[in-house]
Amino acid sequence: MTQLKRANHYFWLILVALLMSAPILIGIWASLLPTADIAAGHLTSTNISLANYVAAIQTTPVLRYMANSFIIAILITAGQLVLCTLAAYAFAFLDFRFKKQIFALFLITMMLPFEAQIIPNFQTVRTLGWLDSYAGLTIPFFASAFGVFMLRQAFLQVPNELHEYSQLIGLNHLQFLFRIVLPYSRSTIVTFVLYMFLTHWNDYLWPLITTFTDQYRTTQVGLKQLQAQDTFSNWGVIMATAILILLPTLIVLIIGQRYFRKGLNTGGLKA
Repeated sequence: MTQLKRANHYFWLILVALLMSAPILIGIWASLLPTADIAAGHLTSTNISLANYVAAIQTTPVLRYMANSFIIAILITAGQLVLCTLAAYAFAFLDFRFKKQIFALFLITMMLPFEAQIIPNFQTVRTLGWLDSYAGLTIPFFASAFGVFMLRQAFLQVPNELHEYSQLIGLNHLQFLFRIVLPYSRSTIVTFVLYMFLTHWNDYLWPLITTFTDQYRTTQVGLKQLQAQDTFSNWGVIMATAILILLPTLIVLIIGQRYFRKGLNTGGLKA
């Protein structure tokens, strides 16, 4: 009976996995077919090749888009990791006036949708001359209330005994942070880094309104730009470009999947 129940459980898991992965699998298959077969609906064609991928790399700036997204996602993730870690440490271990009230203000900002911040952020970036630049695409996102909250919750899991021991042996705040707090919260740190990288790799709205040239366009905006071109009707190349853009996301998810649940749970966010 137990084996039958387990078999039924795995059957539904496999079925759901196939249903969820079907669009990706169809997209990969379509990217290997000639555009004529795709347009005619002949998805069962056996005329498969990597020609669309070669054409995508040679005829579109997809590699430039991917490089821009990678640079932007790495810079934002690094900036948030530094600033959010220091802020979370302060809220978790330091005592200062109005600490609870200031942290409450951090949480309140999470209730404000990003769309409501676009106009003031855009005006600020335009005034500073950061439109169509890496500065305008990254610096406004170096701080994150969610990141501070997530890391603070993880740091609060550090036993008080370790904090008292660090004070006993004379560790300063930075030594305690790097030698004890960060190693103890490694799963949450990795989860935070992966989450932020994926979030900003897939950014669309902000890069759309702040970039005007292919030199700084990101993957999502670049792909939409290719689809919007009246003369660009090569759907095989478009599908190949979409799969190339999707690959880094899949790789990060596959590598980091074991950290997500553990990191969210230790960070006080039940998955």
